[in-house]
Amino acid sequence: MPIACGSSCGRNAFMRRPKTGDTLCKECFFLAFETEIHNTIQQEQLFRAGEKVAIAASGGKDSTVLAHVMNVLNRRYNYGLDLVLLSIDEGITGYRDDSLKTVAQNRDDYGMPLRVLSYQELYGWTMDRIVAEIGRSNNCTFCGVFRRQALDRGARLMEVDCVATGHNADDIAETVIMNILRGDTARLRRCCDIKTGSKEADTIPRVKPLKYSYEKEIVMYAHFKKLVYFSTECVFAPNAYRGHARAFLKDLEKVRPSAIMDIIHAGEQLQIKGTVKKPVRGVCGRCGFVSSQQPCKACVLLEGLNRGLPKLGIGKKSKGERMVALQEQQLREKAHLVKNDF
Repeated sequence: MPIACGSSCGRNAFMRRPKTGDTLCKECFFLAFETEIHNTIQQEQLFRAGEKVAIAASGGKDSTVLAHVMNVLNRRYNYGLDLVLLSIDEGITGYRDDSLKTVAQNRDDYGMPLRVLSYQELYGWTMDRIVAEIGRSNNCTFCGVFRRQALDRGARLMEVDCVATGHNADDIAETVIMNILRGDTARLRRCCDIKTGSKEADTIPRVKPLKYSYEKEIVMYAHFKKLVYFSTECVFAPNAYRGHARAFLKDLEKVRPSAIMDIIHAGEQLQIKGTVKKPVRGVCGRCGFVSSQQPCKACVLLEGLNRGLPKLGIGKKSKGERMVALQEQQLREKAHLVKNDF
């Protein structure tokens, strides 16, 4: 016997929401999903009328749904936003080159201007070349650091007021678990913030409109809306540290369906003792972009690649300094030998 939609619309339900357990028809699910994101935007005051907002578009399900929903809400509730798409090409053959075709489709579907920046253009390296140098054990460190700064660079070039990213509830809960396992108190509290950066601090703010949206519901929304998105996993992702946190979170969710929201709320309420030393966010003296260290992580990693020391930025700072000192000593010895030959 068909089950009636829980919103009393008169239609039959076609699904049970993973987030709330409500039985809804397709139309009511769409409305509930979009309304929750609208409420998040309003309650957290993520945008102001007249702002130019860049949507970080990768072509995946999260950014595709974010672009679609932001386009719908901007018209429905008259946000008055100027929406644009910003994509980063990491230079991963067979992955990013294909996903950018999906981003171009989103550009055409929603009529949003698109800007694509590549690692090759910004740093002189592609992820394919970086992996050839570093191997597959720490490649995600390079990609994550470079990508975050690339978004800042793209946002500055496009002169936007803020960047909206597709981080969903699952992503944030995974990050909380990762930071707990690593003992990273500095990022543990900040990773739950729905808005980071500010114009007062001379940084372009980033916002997460999908912060409270479950990944399962994002997939269902994209599927039943027949949105075009790229679903292939990055060829370098299977070895990522995040995969362990994701597997653990899925096991928790089987036992306790509310585990995702519980972890996020726990992270939001976390208090760090005042005696704990916290990194101060400032501006890198080399590149001029936001950083909590001097020089920034991106500059250190890039220096290591250009020096032929790809592991320079991996691990403790003192280890990297020893690597640089050893290389300089070896160069001096070689120069001395050449001098003696003449």
